Amino acid sequence: MDNLKELFPIVDEEGNVMGSATRGECHNGSRLLHPVVHLHVFNSAGDIYLQKRPDWKDIQPGKWDTAVGGHMDFGETPEDALQREVREELGITDFTPVFVDKYVFDSQRERELVYVNRTTYDGPIRPSAEELDGGRFWTMAELREAMGHHILTPNFESEFKRCFEL
Repeated sequence: MDNLKELFPIVDEEGNVMGSATRGECHNGSRLLHPVVHLHVFNSAGDIYLQKRPDWKDIQPGKWDTAVGGHMDFGETPEDALQREVREELGITDFTPVFVDKYVFDSQRERELVYVNRTTYDGPIRPSAEELDGGRFWTMAELREAMGHHILTPNFESEFKRCFEL
């Protein structure tokens, strides 16, 4: 289960830290803006790796999502958070992230300042058994077919359409 007492930075839309709040406070409908990092992992064939969210997650349980997505810890930079999350979630340490976009994701339950990155990676991926229900590479045809059918998280779908051609 997620640690609802974990401390997140509260930021403005430029990413400037304005204070802090717990995960529970950020995900309870307060819509406090907090930063997250995402990494889209493509292989050299152009397929994209997606993780499956465990059923115990408090947001979008059981759906397929961005390869890596995680909250920044209080006092952490986006670059440090990305390295930590990729290592924790996929066991990858030798990758080169490319910054793609920064935007505010807004839902009824929460607001996130999302730092979007991508990488091309053909090495071994070891999804965390504690944090994920596995993962796999999807072809663009499979991704197109899954869009809009409640298989993928809505935030992944909107971000992928925003940042990448499908």
